[in-house]
Amino acid sequence: MIRIKDHKTRYMFDPFGNLGKKRKKLLEDSWAGIFRDHVLPILPVNLLSEHFDENTGRPSNELVAMMGAMILQQMHDLTDEETVSQFAFNIQWHYALDITSHSDNDSYVCPKSIWNTRHIMSSHDLYQPVFEAVADSLAKVFKVDSSLQRLDSVHVFSNMRHLGRIGIFAKTIQKFLTNLKRHHRDLFDAMDKEFTDRYLRKEEESIFSMVKPSESSRILQALGNDLFFLIERFSSHKDVTTMTSYQLMVRLLREQCLVEEDPDSQTKTVIIKSNKEVASDSLQSPCDPDATYDGHKGKGYQVQVAETYSTDMEKEELSLITYVEVEGAHKNDSDALIPYIEATIERELAPEQVLADTAYGGDCNCAKAKGLGVEVVSPCSGRHTKGHYGLVDFTFSLDGKVVVCPRGYAPLKTKKEKDAFNAIFSSETCGDCNECPARPGGAKSKYLRYDTKELRLARRKAFEKTTEFLDKYRFRAGIEATMSQLDRRTGLKHLRVRGMRAVRFCAFLKATGINILRAAAFKCGQNEDDSPIRGPFSVLCTLSSVLHTLIMLLKEQFRFDLVVRWRNILEVCLEFQF
Repeated sequence: MIRIKDHKTRYMFDPFGNLGKKRKKLLEDSWAGIFRDHVLPILPVNLLSEHFDENTGRPSNELVAMMGAMILQQMHDLTDEETVSQFAFNIQWHYALDITSHSDNDSYVCPKSIWNTRHIMSSHDLYQPVFEAVADSLAKVFKVDSSLQRLDSVHVFSNMRHLGRIGIFAKTIQKFLTNLKRHHRDLFDAMDKEFTDRYLRKEEESIFSMVKPSESSRILQALGNDLFFLIERFSSHKDVTTMTSYQLMVRLLREQCLVEEDPDSQTKTVIIKSNKEVASDSLQSPCDPDATYDGHKGKGYQVQVAETYSTDMEKEELSLITYVEVEGAHKNDSDALIPYIEATIERELAPEQVLADTAYGGDCNCAKAKGLGVEVVSPCSGRHTKGHYGLVDFTFSLDGKVVVCPRGYAPLKTKKEKDAFNAIFSSETCGDCNECPARPGGAKSKYLRYDTKELRLARRKAFEKTTEFLDKYRFRAGIEATMSQLDRRTGLKHLRVRGMRAVRFCAFLKATGINILRAAAFKCGQNEDDSPIRGPFSVLCTLSSVLHTLIMLLKEQFRFDLVVRWRNILEVCLEFQF
C-alpha cells in the first residue's frame, strides 16, 4: 500500500521550532536546508510509486523520504546499517526529509526497505530523473549560467576482485559448478568427482592460486580445455544453458579462445588467444560481467562528468554538475562529447563553450559541436617533429590558401579543387630546405598538398600558441577538483557494488549529492554577504514560529478571540505562499 506524505503543504506550526534559533539556523544553512527547500518538493516520487500497489499490502515507508534517503546515503557514502542509524537519530536527516514524528512508522526504516528501494530505482533507471530534476531545480534557484562548462572522465572500480587470465577462467568454471550443484544436483553428481574437486576446493588449497610463470601457459591451456568440455557436455540441457553462469562460460570461450575442428578426425581443439588478441571489452570477472578494461587505468568503469564554471574571480557563482554518464572502461572519451551536448540541449542547460582534453577534441567532434552551437576548446592531437616545419608554421589567407612559407617565401601558384589545396613553390628558393613538408613535384617546383581538415587542425594548433587559448583553457584544470571531491566526499572511485546498473545508480546519486553540498556552501557564502537565498520552507517556518509564540501567549491570557484571528492570518499567508 502506497504511503506518500504531502511535503508541499505548509505547517501551521513549525515542527522544528523547539530547537532554538541557533540550532535552527545551522539546519537552514546546511545541506539539510537546501534539501528540504529545493530538493524534497521536486523529487519524482510518482516514478517510484508506480511499483507499489495503491490498495493492497502493508503500508510502505513514506516514499518521498525513502527516495531522499537514497540520495543522502550516496552523498555521505554510507552502508545500509549506517543509513538506518542516520534515518532514525540524525536531526539533519529528519529536517531534510521532513520527518516530523518520532514514531517508528516515520523515523525508522529497516535495511530490507533500503535494499528494496535501491533495487527498484536501479532496475528501472529512476536515478537519472532524480539527478536531472535536482540539477535543473538548483540551476533555476541559484540562476546558474550554463554557457561555460568543462568535461572530463574518471575511472571507477567496482567491488570485484582483480583477476589475471588464469583467475578469470578458474572463477568462471567454479561459479558454474557451484550453481550446477545448487540447482541441478543430479547432473552435478554425475560428473567426475576429481574434476569438480579441482575447482570447488578452498581458495588456499586451489591449484590455480599460486602458478609459476613458467607453467602459466600450460595451466591456461588446461583451463581452456575444461571450459570447452563443460560447454559441450551441457549444451543439450535447456535448463542449464539458460543459467547465467553457463552463458558466462560461453562468452569467455568466444572472447579468449579459438576452437578449430579437424575435418578428418572430427575432433575439436581449443587454442588460447594471445594477450594482444583479447579485446578490452572481454570478461574481466565473473562477479562483474559488465566491467571492462582500460590499458592505462585498469579494470572497471568510466564516468563522464560535466560541470559549469565561471571566469569572473570577483563574482562567485555556483559550479553545478550538469551531466553524468557511466560507460565501460574501454570506451573512448571521443564518443562522449556529442551525447553530452545533445543531452544538455534537451534539458536547456546547454553550454556555449566546453573545455575538454585532447581525447574529446577531435576534428569530427569539433565540427559536430559547432553545428550544435557549441565551441570546443581542446588541444589538438599530434605534434610535428622538433626542428622541422609543419603546416601550422605556414601563413594562410582567409580562404585557406598559403600566403607565405615559414621562411617568408610566397608560392608561385595556389590551386583549390573541392576540399583539396595545392601550393606550388619554386625549387630555386626552397630547394635546399629539408625541413618543409612540401615535396618535389618536378625539376623546378615543390608541392605542398593539404585538405580542409588539415587546414583546420593547423589553425587550431596555431591558436593553441596564443595567450587567448591559454586564458580559456587554464580553467579546465578545475574539474580535477570535482573528481577529487566525488572521490573523497562520496567514495565514487571505489564502490561497494557490482554491475552497470548498480554503478550507474551510485554515480548519478553521488553527483546529485555533490550538487546539494555545493549549493549549501554557496548559500552560506551569500548569507555572509547579507543576500541569502531562502526557500519557501525556511521563510514560512520563521514566520510560523513567531505566530506560534504569539498564540501561546494569547492562550495564557485566555484571549481566544485573538487566537482565532491570528490563525486566520496564518492560513491566508499559507494560501498565497508569500
